[in-house]
Amino acid sequence: MSGVITASEPSWTALFTGLSPRQFGQLVTALRREGADPVRKDRPWSLTLEDRVLLVAAYWRTNLTLRQLAPFFGVSKSAADRIVDHLGPLLALQPRKRFRRDAVLIGDGTLVPTRDHTVAEQSKNYRYSTNHQVVTDAGTRLVVVVGRPLPGNRNDCKAWELSGAKDAVGHATVIADGGYRGTGLVIPHRRERGQELPAWKEERNASHRKVRARVEHTFARMKTWKILRDCRLKGNGVHHAMLGIARLRNLALAG
Repeated sequence: MSGVITASEPSWTALFTGLSPRQFGQLVTALRREGADPVRKDRPWSLTLEDRVLLVAAYWRTNLTLRQLAPFFGVSKSAADRIVDHLGPLLALQPRKRFRRDAVLIGDGTLVPTRDHTVAEQSKNYRYSTNHQVVTDAGTRLVVVVGRPLPGNRNDCKAWELSGAKDAVGHATVIADGGYRGTGLVIPHRRERGQELPAWKEERNASHRKVRARVEHTFARMKTWKILRDCRLKGNGVHHAMLGIARLRNLALAG
């Protein structure tokens, strides 16, 4: 059974991954170097590594069920399921371990609706969701850290530490919104009841908002991948999808 969608056609890779042919080739080369394509004598993969990467990206991008998506690649539903389970974690973004001394990072949390209620809780969006703490570089706008997912009813100031994002950024300067009081992050000046902020604090808050908006733009672009609007994956699947999409977005942004 031959598939309709193949990585040998650049238009498919651009559509589902957002990468140019050169960037897609670099990604596949990096995955091979990381051991993503081992020789399997007993049960070899029915698709090349390029097609398997494209299948995972298409699954994340469209959020079609694997029963719907598998025939387009000429494989069975169970084979597509094995590909997603194997390759999804290998596509994950690796958190940056070092930051420039003058680096300014932006931290914020986003909710991903998730059907696996063992890892999700009802949150302010009235759906069972997971809370993901994401850190971007204010200068390059690249995602540098994605914390472990927590139930969606955890507030951001708690999730910042529990997700591992706090430890990952170390002593780097991180700005955030007013929901991160007591975390040591740089947040806007607050107005006390019955008082007005002085002009210099208002100016700082305006500058803070302009910079912090960059992480909101990152969330908006990441959520064009439909799996982050209604994730059916179980267990760590939502975390792997978030990390993989962050890696693909970084590659596309870096050029």
